[in-house]
Amino acid sequence: SPEAGSQDASSSSGRSSTGSSTDSSDASTTTTDGTYTGTAYQSPYGAMQVEVTISGGAITDIQWVQLPADHHSLMINEQAAPIVVSEALSAQSAQVDSVTGASFTSEGFRESLQSALDQAGFDA
Repeated sequence: SPEAGSQDASSSSGRSSTGSSTDSSDASTTTTDGTYTGTAYQSPYGAMQVEVTISGGAITDIQWVQLPADHHSLMINEQAAPIVVSEALSAQSAQVDSVTGASFTSEGFRESLQSALDQAGFDA
């Protein structure tokens, strides 16, 4: 049936057919190397914002540009901020799990990082 055929085509179009698994993203990516600053996420405690560095088509560095500085936030972010950065670097994606007890930090990180990756044309 045509429907089954179109499903086949759409599922295989997400994968590169070049035969090279290591370079499969090169055929379709428009990622531009550089440093990109994400939009600031406004949490109830203040702005959260990250900057991402893309090199060789990969996320190579993520730095916090803004984090709330009140005592409560400092205590939480001292633990949570490095965890979400480490997870995103490993995953090569903004889609990381929330850190327990740090839902605003986790959400702010994901939102800001995704906007920076979008600017770079990074498709994770």
